[in-house]
Amino acid sequence: MYNFKNDYSEGAHPRILDKLIETNLIQQLGYGEDDYSKEAKSILKKKIANQQAVIHFLSGGTQTNLLVISFLLRIHEAVISAKTGHISANETGAIEATGHKVITVETSDGKLTPNDITTVLKEHALAPHVVKPRIVYISNSTEIGTIYSLAELEALYVCCQQQQLLLYLDGARLGHALTAENNDLTFAAIAKYTDVFYIGGTKNGALLGEAVVFNRPELAVDFDYAIKQKGALLAKGRVLSIQFLTLFQDDLYLELALRANSLAMRMAKAIKDKGYSFLTESTTNQIFPVLPKSLIEALLINYQFYIWKDIDSDYAAVRLITSWATDEKQVTNFINDILNS
Repeated sequence: MYNFKNDYSEGAHPRILDKLIETNLIQQLGYGEDDYSKEAKSILKKKIANQQAVIHFLSGGTQTNLLVISFLLRIHEAVISAKTGHISANETGAIEATGHKVITVETSDGKLTPNDITTVLKEHALAPHVVKPRIVYISNSTEIGTIYSLAELEALYVCCQQQQLLLYLDGARLGHALTAENNDLTFAAIAKYTDVFYIGGTKNGALLGEAVVFNRPELAVDFDYAIKQKGALLAKGRVLSIQFLTLFQDDLYLELALRANSLAMRMAKAIKDKGYSFLTESTTNQIFPVLPKSLIEALLINYQFYIWKDIDSDYAAVRLITSWATDEKQVTNFINDILNS
């Protein structure tokens, strides 16, 4: 059985393991005060072209979303998200558990628009009887594989600025978004047109870890207190920072994401050539083909993947995810099984 369920089935890229071993017995300060954390942050600030940014390393995406959103919201404030957004669909009510409402928007492509935002604001105008929207949460790439363009992100950011909202970008798969064939965003553009975002490591070569970036330093005041209070401040912070240092000293981070995307696009082409359609037009490492249920049953004998959505009695959409470590032979086998079906 080969697993196309997620992009974190494997451990870490060998260069990360080598670096962890190489530095293992070198004594360093704890709690993110180590030299590796300082160097990694310096590299990331150059990458995003913002020397004033405040950067913290955290262990996982749900933890990052929970900490950032609950820290930035006052007790009566809420966050806007696409219904497919991770904070709405996949985090066990983590945000709601802090007392903050997630206001969801139905979208066809997993993305939010300025019109979506203004509609939500109109629906929550009866102050003080309703929650006050304060944060707009987006993912890039989205949970259904689509990406934001530069124009779309800039328009969202301008809307948020006009409405006194904060724009927060979940970058769990940011590398895959930035290496998609139709992408025109850069790290610097994302830093310019968001208030806070994070760079996902867990799903792109790291053992674990996310780098949360506050583009406006005033928003990060006392965030370290929140990290510590919620049990997220690792004594051995070097474990996270060494990984980001390795991923960003050169272009390894983007190279790994590009490989995952390329393998997914190979699979997508074969599926299209066979005449099957897709639930969404993804250009990243997540694809959602609509396949006959009889074919799905046959494929499940040799491959693991999620059945995403029933289309009718005969067809269903499935989700296939490739990673930096996906076996090219297994991709070829899967393609041949599709073409020979």
